[in-house]
Amino acid sequence: MTRRPVLPGADELFRRTDNPPAAEVTELTPLSSAVASPALRSARRSAVPEPEPEQPASLTLVPGGAPADPLAAFRAPAPPPVPAPGARTRGKAARASGAGRTRHDEKITVYISAEDLLALESARLSLRAQHGVAADRGRIVREAVSVLLADLAENGEDSVLVRRLKG
Repeated sequence: MTRRPVLPGADELFRRTDNPPAAEVTELTPLSSAVASPALRSARRSAVPEPEPEQPASLTLVPGGAPADPLAAFRAPAPPPVPAPGARTRGKAARASGAGRTRHDEKITVYISAEDLLALESARLSLRAQHGVAADRGRIVREAVSVLLADLAENGEDSVLVRRLKG
């Protein structure tokens, strides 16, 4: 007995697109006829024939699609779900509301010591536990850079950045 799967052939996977279809499809074939495809049949054959399942009624397509909903214009879109206080939000809803991550086009790599990384992670946990601010390390670093650059632009020679870099 072989356990090799039987896969569909190229004729069943691909169709030509350079010729327009001769007629519009108005009826879908039932699933049982798809199972009868040679590629989808199992490789092993049973000695006892299985009873034929009932043939379901074929599905008929409505030309031009389903009728338009006459009340659709009067329905308001469903409001987005309001997360519980303290709940984490992810995905498109978070980005749409401005509370999630923002996409950045540029990237740099910065090497820091283990102590600095530990301090950064401690700051992240402190922000979350004591201040209720959930931010990843990248966001903390971006905010810190923004603050330092604003201080440099405002104070020039007296800025924290110049003083620290001069040592």
